Amino acid sequence: MTKVKVIGAGLAGAECAWQLASRGIEVDLYDTKPKSMSPAHKNLNFCELVCSNSLKNDTLEFATGLLKAELRRFGSFVLDCADKTSIPSANTLTVDREKFASLVTQRLLENPKINVICEEVTEFNVDEPVVVAAGPLCSPKLSEFLKTLVGEGLYFYDAVAPIVSAESIDYNFAFYQDRWGELGEGDYLNCPLTRDEYINFCQQLAGAERVELHDFEREINFEGCLPIEVIAKRGIDALRCGPLKPQGISIDGKTPYAVVQLRKENTENTMFNLVGFQTNLTFGEQRRVFSLIPALKNAEWLRYGVMHRNTFINAPKYLNHHFSLKNHTNIMFAGQISGVEGYTESIASGLICGINMARQLNNLAPVEYGTETCLGALGNYLEAGSETNFQPMHINWGLLKPIDVPKNMKKRALVERALAKIDSIKECV
Repeated sequence: MTKVKVIGAGLAGAECAWQLASRGIEVDLYDTKPKSMSPAHKNLNFCELVCSNSLKNDTLEFATGLLKAELRRFGSFVLDCADKTSIPSANTLTVDREKFASLVTQRLLENPKINVICEEVTEFNVDEPVVVAAGPLCSPKLSEFLKTLVGEGLYFYDAVAPIVSAESIDYNFAFYQDRWGELGEGDYLNCPLTRDEYINFCQQLAGAERVELHDFEREINFEGCLPIEVIAKRGIDALRCGPLKPQGISIDGKTPYAVVQLRKENTENTMFNLVGFQTNLTFGEQRRVFSLIPALKNAEWLRYGVMHRNTFINAPKYLNHHFSLKNHTNIMFAGQISGVEGYTESIASGLICGINMARQLNNLAPVEYGTETCLGALGNYLEAGSETNFQPMHINWGLLKPIDVPKNMKKRALVERALAKIDSIKECV
């Protein structure tokens, strides 16, 4: 039987290898540990959680909780290890990171179908089944090889603006208009600020707490894509001459003092991103400071802004919603390198790749999860996103297929629909 090469034993690679092995497929699982490690890693075991030890909320009130519920229904290996090494933490799934990594590593090494090889992979045969789960710090040599498959569609850092739910915007303080366009028309939603509101916003922004970057990230030159808080520190009018410029925007014949523009994020118009708001502020500070914008005072934040090193491919151009290369379906990408963002999302991508690679080797069609589910919505975002402005994304309610029910019933309806869909297909895989 054909072996599958899985590159990387992080969250996505470990899940992928286990799903393949549980379906009788032999796996060569490659990782440089313990021989060598990236600048971010210190633990010799696999699945090291470098940043937080939390896999976020575990309740069905949140999309990440629904994603976990879907994964558990499919028997996620990594999530099972997380559950077994969890520590009390309100409604979140938080793990003892040392015990978690140790348990994952032990079970991988003990699995007779998984052959763990501690070597760096710098290239591979494109005609053989391969899953690339090399992570956000993919090695330079492997990155160069991947460029032969995706050309210039390989990126080395995120510069992501926050995204808000459309229904959480206060439209009493917002209006549609493209710059120099007609009032009430266009793709941009404008959120005006008075002089006092603008000055307070700039002051709070300039003094807000920022995320401390890793040493290996500090050399990245963001001059062409500056964090908004850095611009704010360059003078009180810096933002009015940059991302908050009011020129070409008018309401009732008057030009606002400053304008925050929101741009549609998807064709369903359920999400908007804050134009020019790439940032290194902590998530809590983003919520506090950006909520000073009148139209966003009660905003639901579907994604916070980030700027950090993260190797990922231009998924809409090169991947289909099954996480396979469009021109080499035997090659799949899992984890953050595929364009998903977050621990649980990486696990999910590994599960999808493992299941679908096993089906491909058995001449079966890939699983269609549908955009009613979190698993399907993640793949759909990769395939249907913007080729010219693709950025990794956490799971959120805005990615799921809209449902026509009253707002106070929406989350429950989305959950019930998703789990019913999962239950209808899980027995087949």
